Amino acid sequence: FCFLHGVDAEEDLVESLASKSTNERIKAIQKLPETMRKKREIRNKVLKEITEKSRHRGAQPSCCTQHLQAAAMSFRRFGNTLSEYFHLLRIWHQTLKIIGAEFGTSVLSYFVFLKWLLNFNFFLFLVNFGFITIPQFLAAEPNNLSFTGLELLTGAGYFQHTVLYYGSYTNATISIIENAPSYNMQLAYIFTVGIYFVICLLILLFSIAKSFYRNFVNPQELSGNSSKLLCTWDFNITNEKAVKLKQKNLSTEIKECLAEVNREVLKYSVMERVLRMALHLLAWVASLAAAAAACTGVYFLSINNLELFMKGHGNDLESQAAMLVLPVITSLLNSLIPFFFSWLGHLERFQTPGQHIYVTITRIIILKMSILGILCYYWLNIVATSESQCWETLVGQDIYRLVLVDFILCLLGSFFGEFLRRIIGTTVFVSLGLPEFDIGRNVLDLIYAQTLTWIGVLFSPLLPGIQTIAFLILFFVKKVSLMRNCQPPRKVWRTTQMMTSFMLLLFCPCFLGGLSVTGVTVWRLKPSEGCGPFRGLSSMYAAVSEWVQTLESYPASKWVVWIYHNLITSALFFFILSSVVLTVTYLYWKIIQGRKTMTKRLHEQLIN
Repeated sequence: FCFLHGVDAEEDLVESLASKSTNERIKAIQKLPETMRKKREIRNKVLKEITEKSRHRGAQPSCCTQHLQAAAMSFRRFGNTLSEYFHLLRIWHQTLKIIGAEFGTSVLSYFVFLKWLLNFNFFLFLVNFGFITIPQFLAAEPNNLSFTGLELLTGAGYFQHTVLYYGSYTNATISIIENAPSYNMQLAYIFTVGIYFVICLLILLFSIAKSFYRNFVNPQELSGNSSKLLCTWDFNITNEKAVKLKQKNLSTEIKECLAEVNREVLKYSVMERVLRMALHLLAWVASLAAAAAACTGVYFLSINNLELFMKGHGNDLESQAAMLVLPVITSLLNSLIPFFFSWLGHLERFQTPGQHIYVTITRIIILKMSILGILCYYWLNIVATSESQCWETLVGQDIYRLVLVDFILCLLGSFFGEFLRRIIGTTVFVSLGLPEFDIGRNVLDLIYAQTLTWIGVLFSPLLPGIQTIAFLILFFVKKVSLMRNCQPPRKVWRTTQMMTSFMLLLFCPCFLGGLSVTGVTVWRLKPSEGCGPFRGLSSMYAAVSEWVQTLESYPASKWVVWIYHNLITSALFFFILSSVVLTVTYLYWKIIQGRKTMTKRLHEQLIN
């Protein structure tokens, strides 16, 4: 009887699906709580039912309709096949599930952020490569320098006259076919870099808003923590390995929720509070003193670095190899001082791991941004006014070396900071045990590397591609090091807001700082006379002004001239735009706060 009842129910389901439109039918089949194999069987039965009904009605489609339907079906099958292959190419999808199940959301947030940066840089590399590098290949002159291999470390020598750096790009218009429209390299270069930053701004704002809404304004908050236990299981999972992984992942999430609910607020006496405040104050003084000493050292080292280059004229590889001193020392300071900050955080004994991580991140961001500020001052005020033949290429080489050395030290940090620490903790000092994954230090390494990319993209257009390769290698190295050398956090805690915090740090001060450096370079500094697409101009932005002047003689382009004079060069327009953006942001924040307050009250009423 049960079997017959199940057959009748399936027949009724097939008939109801056959009576719906195509889109409604697809959505209804997708929402069925069945396996993929069962869904395909139901879909085939529905298609068969529709075909039989059309035959009984005598609605035989025409030959043209049959061909169109066959073509549509072929395209749909091709699209499904492509989506399956693309799903297989998402090599980190299973890795992220395993990391979340084994180490919790705090460690998972680092790898999600790293994956986001990888995709982000790859897309932006395609923009630069398509509109700047490929046209330059058509007008490139032969490179007569020999490749020795040392260029991979120094970024000089053979690479100095390639599309890797600003100085190799032409200032001429490129035309392949006679009497065909030419390609203005000056406009292409400055507009592509501008579009690059606009795309970065839009992606960052969208990602911040999406992460903020997902983590701070959770529409499922009313359901309470019981939904984690009662409504989270996916009944489509049938593979035994996937079932165990889902169980472990769900168990970790429930532990994090319970740890947040059962978190105890420690009460200290007046004397203990005074001692803790004094300890925090001393730790901050020591942190700021270390950052100030590092900035002073980098400044004097950069001055000596420029003098060394000018004496050696930068032509031989030996002098270029000597210039590795600046990036090596800078990267060592950026890599070693954060260990000191982490040690200070352990001495301060914060109540929650989240407080420890956020304080450590704040100290590291002060250190790294201060050092980058000193380097930017050195590049824009000292190198740009030096007697170098092409100061833009020199800045690009410095940033290339910083990116490369920082990447190498990140890999060495996984070896010395995690692998050797595991050996020591399991053989020499057994009481230490396995190390924990340092989220704050590793996240700030990613943000620092991305900031270097934003600062250097004007001087080295292919830098996003280099950073994409570095992030891809770093993802798998960190994954292997995490699985083999680290243990899960001793204190289970929930980090729903951490990804949003990473995005905010990436936006301000990192993205805004990189945008400011690019803006000063484009509007204020004089380009080199003998290299680059803007040679002979008073500033890079002068190329746009000259282009607008030529458009004034064309009646069809009057609207471009009007936009330039009334919007782009108008301070009033940007003031009004900034006011509107700030007002909308404030209203959005108030709406979110109101929704959170209302949600909290309803949640309390449901509990009562």
